[in-house]
Amino acid sequence: MASNHSQKVEAIADHADADNDSSHVNAKSIVLSNEAKVEQANAHSLINPKKEITFTVGTNDIAEAAHQIADQKAAAAKAAEEQAAAEQAAAEQAAAEQAAAEKAQQEAQQAAQNAAAASAASAASASSSAATTASTETTTNKGTFKLSFYDPSVLGSGLGYGGVAANLSVFPKGTRLKITLSDGTVWYRTVNDTGSFAAGNPNQLDVAMPYSQIPSAGVLTATVEVVG
Repeated sequence: MASNHSQKVEAIADHADADNDSSHVNAKSIVLSNEAKVEQANAHSLINPKKEITFTVGTNDIAEAAHQIADQKAAAAKAAEEQAAAEQAAAEQAAAEQAAAEKAQQEAQQAAQNAAAASAASAASASSSAATTASTETTTNKGTFKLSFYDPSVLGSGLGYGGVAANLSVFPKGTRLKITLSDGTVWYRTVNDTGSFAAGNPNQLDVAMPYSQIPSAGVLTATVEVVG
């Protein structure tokens, strides 16, 4: 490189005025000085070579940050998906439990209704049975009797209001009587007493009844039947 430069300078000097030796000398001095500088520069470049800029693939900070952000977004999306799935499972479980509770309540209500219906049917059956028994009971008609009334509590008696006083030769004590009034009212009484009137009035019954319920007529007539 130094020789090329000097050749160019010498050529310039040769074309200068041949008689002007000082110009030729000056040109050569410049060439030598320039060659020395070039050699010095080359030696410096050999001792201190220029540093080359190198790039390592995969170590770019921006790219690494982008990867981290993408990973974080993916993790957040996965966490949100798992949370949504857990919430849906919890909601389904709660709905199933509520449905089971409602079903149990409905079954309990249905059972109660069935029990009430069974109880009502049983009561109706018992009532029908009693009615059938009453309609099929065996009775013996004893004719028409006069009815008078008395209140045992007023007389100091503790026999209660389920009895009737009668002539014991007609109706012995313990006889169960069916007494049917002219208006269709039916009383069932048991002979548990007698009275002085019964000796002379065998076709009369003295019926025990609270004083406040004794008929105002005082004496009635009724058909009397022996039950059993």
